[in-house]
Amino acid sequence: MAVVEELLRSEADGAISFGNHKLAHKAKVEDFKHAGDLLKVKTYNEITKLEKNGMFLYESVPGTSVLQFTENERGVAFVVEGDEDAQITIGLTDDTEYEVFVDGNSIGTMKTGFGGKLSLSVELENAGEVSVKVEQV
Repeated sequence: MAVVEELLRSEADGAISFGNHKLAHKAKVEDFKHAGDLLKVKTYNEITKLEKNGMFLYESVPGTSVLQFTENERGVAFVVEGDEDAQITIGLTDDTEYEVFVDGNSIGTMKTGFGGKLSLSVELENAGEVSVKVEQV
């Protein structure tokens, strides 16, 4: 398991990794500069939350560790791990349809509402790392 010990880090390829689902107590990193943006992460075993420039970007219940998180105008991609199955919510574009892939398999399309949030469940218990890709249709 590859928890993010520093809670939030920039990767050499421009991605970020964040969260630590093994922490028993809340921890956070604020005002982390990455690619011209300010990031904030709050994480522990019950929740992991990421904000970019004060706006919601990612949340999982229970907490997760997220590796290689990338985003572009069409969606997001990342690898997630945790000790239990997780409910993940991602901040995307309002009123837009996305296809969701978990471990390379499409689980269907979902449409965001007015707030631009998309929620999905990921089976993590005994799974190790699971890849997630959300791409605009």
